[in-house]
Amino acid sequence: MIHKRPAAVTLILILLVTVATAALGALVSGGDSDPWYAALNKAPLNPPGAVFGIVWPILYTLMALGAVLVRMKAGSFAAASSALGLYFTQLAVNLSWSWLFFGFHSPLLAMIALVILWFLILAMIRSFAKHSWAAAGLQIPYLVWVTFAGYLNGSILLLNQ
Repeated sequence: MIHKRPAAVTLILILLVTVATAALGALVSGGDSDPWYAALNKAPLNPPGAVFGIVWPILYTLMALGAVLVRMKAGSFAAASSALGLYFTQLAVNLSWSWLFFGFHSPLLAMIALVILWFLILAMIRSFAKHSWAAAGLQIPYLVWVTFAGYLNGSILLLNQ
């Protein structure tokens, strides 16, 4: 007999894992108050630190809403396991970026993680679209921001050799 997880449990799991990812990333993301980061040469279009504090909560909210929509449209976690597996995988890689960049001061490894993340987000959008176009569309700002983050991370690599 296959145990079917109640929808509420899956929805709470999605929200908890998303919030935990954001919180664990924030532990090391000191932004402008981090002396190492403050000393780096940055891209000409690098936004003020406060922008990151506004953008990321919005993106995490959109991500979670998309994942919840997918779960609801699919009818069960099992029916959406591929899409939600990509969701949780990209969250892990997203978190790894914060730790690689801010925690380990490795813009190169962070850039590698960012490229992997970009492709995972693209795959997630395609997988979400199989269940809900709205859920897929909610991920577009995330993909755009991660593309911009690639420019920022890449600029730091080039400007700080």
